[in-house]
Amino acid sequence: MKKIALLDGQTIQALSIAKSLKKLGHYVILLCDSKNSYGYYTKYADERILMPSTKNDILNFHNEFINLIQKEKIDVLIPMNDYSAHYLSKNKVRIQKYSNFTIPDYHIFMTGYDKNQLMKVCAENNFPHPRTIDLQNISLKEAADRTYFPALIKPNETTGARGFAIVNSEAELAAKLPRTIEKYGSCHLQEYIPSGGKQFKVEIFIQKQNLINATVIHKIRFYPEKGGSSCFNQTVDRKDLINLCVEVLKTIEWEGFADFDLIEDPRDGIIKIMEINPRIPACIKASFSTGIDFAENIVSSSLGNNAKKYTYKPGTYLRYLGLDLLWFLQSERRLKTNPSWFKALFSRKQFLQDGSFDDIKPFLFGTIGGFLKQLDPRFRAAKKEMN
Repeated sequence: MKKIALLDGQTIQALSIAKSLKKLGHYVILLCDSKNSYGYYTKYADERILMPSTKNDILNFHNEFINLIQKEKIDVLIPMNDYSAHYLSKNKVRIQKYSNFTIPDYHIFMTGYDKNQLMKVCAENNFPHPRTIDLQNISLKEAADRTYFPALIKPNETTGARGFAIVNSEAELAAKLPRTIEKYGSCHLQEYIPSGGKQFKVEIFIQKQNLINATVIHKIRFYPEKGGSSCFNQTVDRKDLINLCVEVLKTIEWEGFADFDLIEDPRDGIIKIMEINPRIPACIKASFSTGIDFAENIVSSSLGNNAKKYTYKPGTYLRYLGLDLLWFLQSERRLKTNPSWFKALFSRKQFLQDGSFDDIKPFLFGTIGGFLKQLDPRFRAAKKEMN
């Protein structure tokens, strides 16, 4: 039995990871920034420790975290969101003196996580991606002349589409860019891919430049419908997308887990790489439903062992019930969507992202937290920027 700590254990993805780790016989510690969350109440955690936020209070988090790992014998660390993954990579040399984890060195990490750097890698290696313009050391007129409108201002480092802003002209670019840079830092300009194409997630674990396991998720519905989180997904067999993403990871010499977002461009039918998320995604339960245990892969690799290969069995569905109910109540397409909203509703192939009957507390408390999040004007404002 190993002692394993999940950083940002308050997240919804911590539910599936903690459950897997307990089944593997490990002692699970959740480091959480809030009780009002999904992860905090899972019965699969042996210990819960409230910590400062890795997003909003990283300095205090760092001080408390260093004290914790110096005192406690924690065998493996696993980050649950971008902020804690970024923190571990940036402080990798120091933290590895006290515990084990699998994450790329910082310069490699940033090549994948920084959206602008990733698009440069795609351009240099002919990986399909949206036309992207680096806004550093370039005039707005030149940037406008080189792009097609509408276009998207995108922060180089962000998560969940935060800071994205649609612009339709050079004048709008000039008006919105300074505000975005002030709030989110350096940005790039990217062609806007119109709606109508499919969206995919590719989850990959790579060890010593060898593919160990991979899954592909087709994101079918979102709430809110524009710029929102996926609320109904299906696992699919797309070896072409897996091969593409593996080539990207090998090119930048990535090690460990990676989560890709890809979008099909309805204008040319090409599925294009949008970003790499360097942590476990909220929809990771979809991968577990296909027989792939990425938690085992991460722990084995972190301890210096060979990660286990599994047989991928796609065709399962993942429903984020709370958000999908909101989608049904608000969408004008509620009875016209394909597949039907009722698809797989009571099927053994359907799994709920936000809870399960054998672990009901996270669903209850997480739903309350999610509802409060939807009411937060700051959260809603960030999502409206995409509409």
